[in-house]
Amino acid sequence: MARILAVSDEVDEHLLDSDLKKLGANLVVACGDLPFDYLEALVTLANVPLVYVPGNHDPDLKHRAQEVSPEDIIKPLSFRRDENDTAGPEGCLNIDGRVTEAAGLRIAGLGGSMRYTQGPNQYTQSQMNRRAIALEVRTRLGSLITRRAKSARRLDVLLTHAPPLGVGDDDDPCHQGFAAFHGLIDRLSPSVLLHGHIHPYGRQAEELQIDQTRIINTVGHRLIEV
Repeated sequence: MARILAVSDEVDEHLLDSDLKKLGANLVVACGDLPFDYLEALVTLANVPLVYVPGNHDPDLKHRAQEVSPEDIIKPLSFRRDENDTAGPEGCLNIDGRVTEAAGLRIAGLGGSMRYTQGPNQYTQSQMNRRAIALEVRTRLGSLITRRAKSARRLDVLLTHAPPLGVGDDDDPCHQGFAAFHGLIDRLSPSVLLHGHIHPYGRQAEELQIDQTRIINTVGHRLIEV
């Protein structure tokens, strides 16, 4: 069991004034649209790994497309900036389109929102479907290599910015969710999908569920046990 501090979209000044170590979090995850200096402060104060995906208001952080070998898949990603990445927050790991392990959890990430302008980190349903297929291939290959193919759960956490289509999303084009996330949930059975993007405006969003996967809106911050 791991305890996750999940943050997204809204800066919570209370976290910066708290002793984050007392929260007992083993991992910090960020679901996008937060200032990089805020993430750098959180990873410093919590003194645990921080993984993130970009949101639609974040700059373009796409890492260079590269062929992934079996050796690459089984190696945990380093908590340093990839030399091929546009600079992101120091000490934090961008897992957009990637799979990694942290705090004993297998985590995959898909950042971005539905396309509504020509800005970065925005995708059509078809584009996100292709990204999801690529992520699934990486996850399954990693499971085979590490002899997890017989495990009922190939993934512990799916980290996204937008929610799944029709589950915690909104009707306007910017805030619609992605249909492709339903397929990933069905085939990879993550324990939890953590997302941001949908602002509950002062209240805590209701926890939802697809099959056995918990769907949690992390706008502001949430403490979650997985």
